[in-house]
Amino acid sequence: MENTTVKAQGKYIRQSPYKMRLVLNLIRGLDVQEALNVLTFTKRRAAVEIKQVLESAISNAEANYNLNASDLYISKAIADEGPTLKRFRPRARGRAGRINKRTSHLLIELESVSE
Repeated sequence: MENTTVKAQGKYIRQSPYKMRLVLNLIRGLDVQEALNVLTFTKRRAAVEIKQVLESAISNAEANYNLNASDLYISKAIADEGPTLKRFRPRARGRAGRINKRTSHLLIELESVSE
């Protein structure tokens, strides 16, 4: 059996890619069940969004490819930068300071462990 790659994406997530990558580094390369446990007990807001996309990838694998969830591991986990929302805040002496509200595009790929 060849290695099947299953993908799931989350787009326009309202959190900076830097903060998402901190959590992705914890789960990259882990098997799916262990990654879900890590995300459940991680106290960062990014973990909630990442867990949602990971569960979507698991569902895609089971429904579309007839793969067993216990045989899957995270082969690729990437957070790219999405569009930035630009907002302005009043500052001293009549000036304006720009606030960048960053967004992320999240990609998780799963592969089955085959001997």
